[in-house]
Amino acid sequence: MTTHPATEPALDARRFDRDGFVVVRGLVDPSARAELHRAAVAALAPLLAPVEYEADVGYPGAPASRETPGGSTSRRLLNALSRDACFRHWATSTAVGAQLRALLKTQTVRVSQCHHNCIMTKQPSHSSRTGWHQDMRYWSFDRPELISVWLALGNETQTNGALRVIPGSHRMALDRGQFDAALFLRDDLAQNRQLIGAAVPVELAAGDALFFDCKLFHAARANETAEVKLSLVFTYHAADNLPIPGTRSANYPSLSVD
Repeated sequence: MTTHPATEPALDARRFDRDGFVVVRGLVDPSARAELHRAAVAALAPLLAPVEYEADVGYPGAPASRETPGGSTSRRLLNALSRDACFRHWATSTAVGAQLRALLKTQTVRVSQCHHNCIMTKQPSHSSRTGWHQDMRYWSFDRPELISVWLALGNETQTNGALRVIPGSHRMALDRGQFDAALFLRDDLAQNRQLIGAAVPVELAAGDALFFDCKLFHAARANETAEVKLSLVFTYHAADNLPIPGTRSANYPSLSVD
């Protein structure tokens, strides 16, 4: 499977350091993107476990439980690296590795099997709204230096729940009181509302990839269209940035990236 054009799109490392994210347009060519999309759709019908359901997370707009209407709505199809060879091939490809080596400033990059490693499925009905958060709240590594790569398998707009990000927020030090019990930003605080006011949408075309720092604040609205939005998401780290033993981050070994 060809996962990138003959000449790989350039990545702006300085912009990434400044803003905490960068978009690489057309990282995956149309034929490879179509293969990835077909594999993702095949995992939806019938729905293949393991799955995280919208009801499991309880975010705003999600069904109250799996037994209520919409309770079987998927949020993430987990363990994407083990689901299909095309996902694993793309996640560990030179197209991705070349970009990440520039951002992580290392020649040895690993992809985590413990975090993200999923097909995000924002459904047209019963999809939830995700509040402002940093992914690092979930993870336990020696250093908070991880990058997630979000590949759009179809067009992503604000209407169907594209990510929104706060540029430069990966460099900010916030007080614990600015977060709620689940470590989302509290929107009842004026200082947080000012911070959120600087957010920008990240709209992607099919085959575009968003690279973002694990400390970058991001959020997403519900899908208001009639079609499911599908994205592949993987998380990467340098080989010498190890997961802390005994934590969820160390449950499975990370894989090498070309």
